[in-house]
Amino acid sequence: MDRHVNRGVVKLHSRTAPAILVTMPGIDRGALKAAWTVFLFVLAVYLVYLIGKTLVVFALAVFLAQLLGTLVELLERFAPHGITRNRALAIVYLLLIGIIVAVVVPVAARAGEQAVSLAARLPGVLQDDPLARIPLPMWLEDLRPRLTEALRGQLAALDQTLGPMLKDIGSGVLSGLGNVLAAVLIPILSFFFVKDGHLIRRALLSAVKPDQRLLLMEILTDLNQLLARYIQSLVLLSILVFAVYSLFFAATGVPYALFLATVAALLEFIPVAGPLVASLAILLIAGLTGYPYTLWLFLFLIVFRLIQDYVINPFLMSAGVALHPLVVLFGVFAGEQIGGIPGMFFSVPVMAALRIIVLRIRKDAKDARA
Repeated sequence: MDRHVNRGVVKLHSRTAPAILVTMPGIDRGALKAAWTVFLFVLAVYLVYLIGKTLVVFALAVFLAQLLGTLVELLERFAPHGITRNRALAIVYLLLIGIIVAVVVPVAARAGEQAVSLAARLPGVLQDDPLARIPLPMWLEDLRPRLTEALRGQLAALDQTLGPMLKDIGSGVLSGLGNVLAAVLIPILSFFFVKDGHLIRRALLSAVKPDQRLLLMEILTDLNQLLARYIQSLVLLSILVFAVYSLFFAATGVPYALFLATVAALLEFIPVAGPLVASLAILLIAGLTGYPYTLWLFLFLIVFRLIQDYVINPFLMSAGVALHPLVVLFGVFAGEQIGGIPGMFFSVPVMAALRIIVLRIRKDAKDARA
């Protein structure tokens, strides 16, 4: 008898415990929901941090898929006798492999050789007077000794980080090693993203309620157009920077021309900060290695960046990434603190994607109220 009574008491307490907990003084149901939401958000952020490298690989595969998907669609559209999607995808991948073998590998090997050569020469260059070949205004001539000592101290600290970095870059490029697994996985994943993109889209739409599918479809369409335009623009800008810089540097005798052009092309993928760092690095290396026309090189970089940033870039990007430059700068620096170089690269598309999602949700809510 007592056992039955005790069980009944336990069941009674278990059923009424949540209600008692909510009605206890100092505890509010809304506060509990808010705390639970915050906990889930922090947990999600922590999980993203734990699998950050995997997410970067998949994100890069999505970016590559956007670029290749555009080429596949163009091939399907303009093929003389029509072509299936799988065949068009196979042709695009064969062309990509051919370009990598014929162009990218030789250029990367040569740039790696120049990086190793620069790393070996850098310590000797830093021991000389770094301002000896640089003319200064008359009012700064009296301060030349102090400026030289201060610059030597900064360059010595730079040599401790830049020298090993150049050696690692050069040896990694020459040996073809590095993150080989990611280099192999990204094209494979992008192949499946292009091939089965419509299936992934259909699965996402079927996972939501019917009244929300139209909104999700519009968001997915906008995001697809945004990413496609963004990655295409970055690739074209990077190729343009490499072509113009390598030709100009080779014609004017800038030392380590191919290496500097390659670095500038890669840094073009990092908004705002990347081109600035590339220009400073080019001027610094050219000045330290005794290039006599540093002023003309400075003028060339200014003119090219003005044309690139105010004519070519807006034309290619169009209205896809409608973010204020201050927002872009904030996102780049915040992304660097969160995820390093990958965080800087993904900061702008992530912010632009969030902007699109918010605008679509607001528009849908406005239409629902109308």
